[in-house]
Amino acid sequence: MSSAHRDFLIEIGTEELPPKALGTLADAFLAGIGAGLEKAGLAHAGMAGFATPRRLAVRVERLAAQQPEQHVRRRGPPLSAAFDGAGAPTRAAQAFAASCGSTVEALERIEEGKGTFLYYLGTRAGELTVALLPGLVQTALDQLPIPRRMHWGEGQAMFVRPVHWIVMLFGREVVPATLLETDSGRHTHGHRFLAPRPLSLASPAAYERTLREKGHVIADFAVRRARIRTEVFTVAEAVKGRALIGDELLDEVTALTEWPVALAGRFEERFLALPREVLISTLEDHQRYFPVEDANGRLLPAFITVSNIASRDPPQVQQGNERVVRARLADAAFFWEQDRREPLAARRIGLEAVTFQAKLGSLGDKSRRVRVLAPDIAEAAGASREAALRAAELAKCDLLTAMVGEFPELQGIMGSYYAQADGEEPEVAVSLREQYLPRSAGDALPGSGTGVALAIADRLDTIASIFAIGEKPSGNKDPFALRRAALGVQRILIEKGLDLDLQAYIERAVAGARADIERLRSAGPAPTPKAATAAVAATGSAAGPDSLGAEIYDFLMERLRAYYLEGAGAAQGRPAVTTEMFDAVLATRPASSVDFDARLKALSTFLALPEAASLTAANKRISNILRKANTTPPVEVDVLRLHEEAEVRLFDAMGGLREAVTGDIARREYTSALGRLALLRPAVDTFFDKVMVMDENPQLRANRLSLLAQLRGLFTGIADLSRLPG
Repeated sequence: MSSAHRDFLIEIGTEELPPKALGTLADAFLAGIGAGLEKAGLAHAGMAGFATPRRLAVRVERLAAQQPEQHVRRRGPPLSAAFDGAGAPTRAAQAFAASCGSTVEALERIEEGKGTFLYYLGTRAGELTVALLPGLVQTALDQLPIPRRMHWGEGQAMFVRPVHWIVMLFGREVVPATLLETDSGRHTHGHRFLAPRPLSLASPAAYERTLREKGHVIADFAVRRARIRTEVFTVAEAVKGRALIGDELLDEVTALTEWPVALAGRFEERFLALPREVLISTLEDHQRYFPVEDANGRLLPAFITVSNIASRDPPQVQQGNERVVRARLADAAFFWEQDRREPLAARRIGLEAVTFQAKLGSLGDKSRRVRVLAPDIAEAAGASREAALRAAELAKCDLLTAMVGEFPELQGIMGSYYAQADGEEPEVAVSLREQYLPRSAGDALPGSGTGVALAIADRLDTIASIFAIGEKPSGNKDPFALRRAALGVQRILIEKGLDLDLQAYIERAVAGARADIERLRSAGPAPTPKAATAAVAATGSAAGPDSLGAEIYDFLMERLRAYYLEGAGAAQGRPAVTTEMFDAVLATRPASSVDFDARLKALSTFLALPEAASLTAANKRISNILRKANTTPPVEVDVLRLHEEAEVRLFDAMGGLREAVTGDIARREYTSALGRLALLRPAVDTFFDKVMVMDENPQLRANRLSLLAQLRGLFTGIADLSRLPG
């Protein structure tokens, strides 16, 4: 290898890293090293990242040994300060030249802006790479996304986990450095038990091979992940089944192992009587094991575990795993039996004793607020009001069951099973499961109308209630997951085509929250469902829209912005949207998210028309004129004051379209409306070419401003085109 280019390796050896964060940390470390090399102008032939439970590493191939020659351009004092009246250099000029290692005579004179300045133009040799690498690595470490760093020992260094060794090699040489209070070297460490002694690395190229052959460590995350997948499938086939391998669990198991070995295990068939989700949750969430099913999708009494060591006695390991699973499933079976000894509805009274939030009352209070909102939403979704009322009453009852107490991830799911066992209506039972959908971006939506109603009502109540007590999200802090809740509401509304007056429902949710907040302040009793409904209706009709409702509307719309701009909307067949397009529609503040979506689609179609650019520019011009005029134009245009042919033509063109455009907007046929408005382009262009809007005659000026305001109003009935570029 040429001495001008060498491989580089940095490895940070730690105690076990958080498995769910390992992938993010590895990607960020690789990106940070890459960004540092690019900023330093250090060329290379490629990079690779490595991550195991005990290390983060990056290898760079054929890294330049030195920066390229640096071109220096430094500005000195202006000539007026660089030379005295006799033309002799001043002390300022001499000091600047000396600081550049030059003379005043060798400096350039360059005219720039309002004067001419002395300039030093030169070159200097680039820094040696070995001198730059420690600082570059330190910067990458400092920028890792670590929410909370920790101290260890008696030192002051802070990292995600205690650091025990650092390898930093440039070619065959150690790069001398102290990072995180740890000196760099060439010794890595293999598997904690299979290879406990330090391993010397001859060069960066030997890194993976040395760890694999001598250290029993597969350093490459992707390679280790593929090996686990293959082994798990193979072992599952040996027990006549098919492994259920989710990406999230596979990533976590990969992050927990350095030398993975898959083993099968079994449990008693009697446990198959438990709900499928209970079995899967026990195996996946609690044990990090892979469930196994047959060709028909039925779970088998088997599982696959991935050990971090090649045991000398696999049957012994298998028996230990089976013992743990047996105990967990026995507990689940006990909870399943105990919970069904009383109906789910019997737990409603217990909700009064469980605090939802100190200022907002109990889960019983929350259930009553949701009960007020859900029936009307259900009716809009084509579902039964009675089913929505019952679902709202039962929605949180399973939180008091023993099963959900032990397996909180099964909330809603267990409620559905228990409601079904109690003989509740099927739609009610399934809605208890669906109320938490979507749980994440891209997750499934509720399938039933009652589930849709419950999911929206519960989220709107949570958002409005938390905003009402002043605990809205800020920065990265969102303890109540309100952003996720808002996105869930928007996804359901748009993808289900549910045309709700969102602003009205926000006001109702705020009214319900405020009523409970005020009651709790005065220590009054919990209202009956009928009284709660009446209180919301009275508060909502008396107060009308207020600043809190507007703030919540804006919050929900910002999540809608994320939905469109981050690609989720496009994945659902929605138009590609820019920030300016979104703002143009948002300026009209549509009450319904479905209406918002229709306006965006129409705007996207309009912008593809040849007239769009000219009319967009005209709208921006009109907006600026009206703003600078700083006056309210007359509501009606005075036809007798239309003196110029171009303004008469525009007035007539607008009059010929107004009724049809207004009708289109009323029917939400926005594409048709914008298509008609596109026909105004010739008249608009001629108007601005021929007519002086800001005429000296105040009456003519006011009349023309009125004409432009009416023209702008035709467009803003759909979107504010002045928000678009151009």
